[in-house]
Amino acid sequence: MAYLFNPLSSSLFLILFSLLISQSSSADVPLNTSLPPETICNSTPHPSYCLSVLPHKNANVYEFGRFSIQHSLLQSQNLMVSLNQYLQSYRSALSQTAIQALEDCKFLASLNIDFISNTIKKVNSSSDAVLPSSAADDLQTLLSAIMTNQQTCSDALQSVTTVKDELLVPLLNCTSMYSVSLALFTEGWVPKDHKNANGKPNHLSFRKGRLSLKMSIKARGVYDWVISRPGRRLLQAAGDEEVVVRDIVVVGQDGSGNFTTINDAINAAPNNSVASDGYFLVYVTAGVYEEYVSIASNKRYLLLIGDGINQTIITGNRNVVDGSTTFDSATLAVVAEGFVGVNITIRNTAGPSKMQAVAVRNGADLSVFYSCSFEAYQDTLYAHSLRQFYRECDIYGTVDFIFGNAAVVLQNCNIYPRQPLKGQSNPITAQGRTDPNQNTGTSIQNCTITAAADLASSNFTVKTYLGRPWKEYSRTVYLQNFMDSLIDPVGWLEWNGDFALSTLYYAEYDNRGPGSDTSNRVTWPGYHVINATDAVNFTVSNFLVGDSWLPQTGVPYTGGFV
Repeated sequence: MAYLFNPLSSSLFLILFSLLISQSSSADVPLNTSLPPETICNSTPHPSYCLSVLPHKNANVYEFGRFSIQHSLLQSQNLMVSLNQYLQSYRSALSQTAIQALEDCKFLASLNIDFISNTIKKVNSSSDAVLPSSAADDLQTLLSAIMTNQQTCSDALQSVTTVKDELLVPLLNCTSMYSVSLALFTEGWVPKDHKNANGKPNHLSFRKGRLSLKMSIKARGVYDWVISRPGRRLLQAAGDEEVVVRDIVVVGQDGSGNFTTINDAINAAPNNSVASDGYFLVYVTAGVYEEYVSIASNKRYLLLIGDGINQTIITGNRNVVDGSTTFDSATLAVVAEGFVGVNITIRNTAGPSKMQAVAVRNGADLSVFYSCSFEAYQDTLYAHSLRQFYRECDIYGTVDFIFGNAAVVLQNCNIYPRQPLKGQSNPITAQGRTDPNQNTGTSIQNCTITAAADLASSNFTVKTYLGRPWKEYSRTVYLQNFMDSLIDPVGWLEWNGDFALSTLYYAEYDNRGPGSDTSNRVTWPGYHVINATDAVNFTVSNFLVGDSWLPQTGVPYTGGFV
């Protein structure tokens, strides 16, 4: 191993140099200091793998960070090749569920290639340590999502088939490489204290289910015609015009609109819009739409508005028992940046005996659901990845019914645990953070947690918990909620023995109601009753950097505490 300096005989120098080598990250050592890869790699979760990949020469954290992200792209491309070859070689011997899992992996790998490519452009165009905090948050979010996508692929494959070495090796390599890249990026580019101290004030200028819309005369005419029909006045605009709409199409099952299916309307949306273009509005009139709706990554800044909860209903019943993967079971799947959904019910009617059956899978950055209802049993709302916000929504489910690894805030929502199968318990959340450098977690603020009607009248006892740790660094926080008496006094449930109990982060702050008493809560190392100083980190303004993107959606939100 060649070092920048030759060893000197001075014992003082040797002592100082040894201290420098032994410290994985030191506030006294500038980040642009050239260091050996051993020192840099000690700051990552996988030092041995890191050392096997980084160049064997001295460099600073930025140079090693750029190298690792570039190498992540190569690993992603290699994985895509391996997935295609694996499907070609073994398709005839695989179950349909295993084939679907591999197709899910290909989809997720393609997203990762795009995410890493975008990250490379940004870090290569910035000088060392010169990256605005908002841009650093954007890229940390992408790198966190890359890890989530990879974990989703691995979980799906391991659950349905025995993965052979020709695919297992690139899967493991990608997982380790992504973790190293995220660690080095976090160390080098993410400011250590860039959060707002108190969050922003309330943004409550719109009433429930209403958005103020700014659109062309032609689009306004279409919109006014839709809302003037009997029973369709809920979304009539009020107040200042804020939300820019570039165009509008109408979905009506009676043939009165532009399209009779939601997917056809979405396909008509322009590709690769940017925020400044305004939203493409798809107005879905009342009816029960039996279709699996997918909003692809190129259908950005799409605004999907219905006639109201239990009026506009999207429904499906895909589930794991009948051969779907959890990832592919969603009735509505969104990956397009800037998506906003308003006044819609989304259901998965598979029922509790069909196990995992998702109503909504959301992997869309800067996405919002407002005044919507999500109805299923196990795994209702899959908040998969990236940054998400839910306001005044109703969420019904049983086991792990709010799960995933997004950075997500649910605010002013109603959370309704339902009656599960006899013998099952109801953990509300199953958060899936796998790496300490991911900026992800579930924050539930000012929501109301009460039993759904079927659970309230159940003829057998069901224990309901705030959550359980799906993954090692699971992170869930409850702030200022009403918790009814259905919450078990211990609050939280183990996943499997002592798994993750010391590495998770579960916290409660300023909750109320009979289920909020923390005196008999679990005593795990990772569980905390926190104060306002810690809790503010999980508010909309801080956790989602929401003040930079939520105002343009027109959706009301509270940036800090309520």
